[in-house]
Amino acid sequence: MSSESVGGILGAIVAAVVLAAAVMFGPIGQYGKPPRPAKVEPAPAAAPSAPTAPAPRGPIIREVPNQ
Repeated sequence: MSSESVGGILGAIVAAVVLAAAVMFGPIGQYGKPPRPAKVEPAPAAAPSAPTAPAPRGPIIREVPNQ
């Protein structure tokens, strides 16, 4: 047996082990896995606060009487 055939056999064994590990562990990352549930943070309880002033409505136009 020459060193080339021994290297080929060892290379095939290593390739088979790597392929088996890839099939066993599956795809890397989120691909192929169920989506993670989104974290939902509870809304903080709103403390009762003082009533706020109404928002300004714009300019007030009044009629000026003619004299």
